[in-house]
Order: sequence, then structure tokens, then C-alpha cells
Amino acid sequence: MGYLIALLSGALMSVQGVFNTALTKAAGMWTTNCWVQITAFAVCLTAWFVTGRESFGKLFSVGDKYTLFGGVIGAFITYTVIKSIHSLGPAKSALLIVIAQLAVSYGIELFGLFGMEKTPFEWKRLMGLLIAVAGIIIFKK
Repeated sequence: MGYLIALLSGALMSVQGVFNTALTKAAGMWTTNCWVQITAFAVCLTAWFVTGRESFGKLFSVGDKYTLFGGVIGAFITYTVIKSIHSLGPAKSALLIVIAQLAVSYGIELFGLFGMEKTPFEWKRLMGLLIAVAGIIIFKK
């Protein structure tokens, strides 16, 4: 099930990036970013009302306060995705975004950052990342 959800997530990110880039042409970067964040908030608020609200108080008792800044990062993700799709097109942008996600995620696991479990270095993972980079080069040509 995790694989299907990850594939759906990637597909949705690609479609959202194209939508946001088109909206930016009409409304501007920060207007688009505000709209994206506000509509995401509305969907989340609706889901929260439908599924139950018992966990809300726990939000303010989070031990690692830096984790509360995920939404701030989300605003910059929206900005950078729009700019990259405008510059490179959706396919090249998606490839580079995925490579960056792989590299940073592997680094987070490798060094046990942000409370994640530390994993040992594996050559096969590094080779997988390098093969993905080679795929970008092949795709570009």
C-alpha cells in the first residue's frame, strides 16, 4: 500500500506543479502560493472536522518545536516547484526534484537527522542514486 500511496503522491505533485505554474502566469507567484496554501488549509480543516479533533491539543506539546515549521517549508516548496517547472518544464523538473529528494532523504537516514533512525551506509543505495542521476543525463539528451 505504501508504494501505491507514494506513486499517487508523485503523480499529484506533478499535476499540482503544472497547475500552479499556469496559475502563476495569470495571478503572480505569491498570489498563487497564498491560494495554494489557503486551499490546502481549507481541505485539511474540513478533513479535521470530519475525522475528529481530539488530537489538536497535542500540537502544542510537540517536543521538537522545529517540526512545527513544515508549513513554512511547504510555501518554499510551492515557490521552487513553480520556478523550476517554468524554467525546465514538468518532466525535467520532476526528475531533478526526485533526485534531490532521494539524496537529501538518504542523508537524513544516514546521519539520523531530525529524529529519524540512523541507518548504515550502503553502496547499493549510493549506486541507485548515481544511476538515477545518469537517468537524468540520458533523459536530458
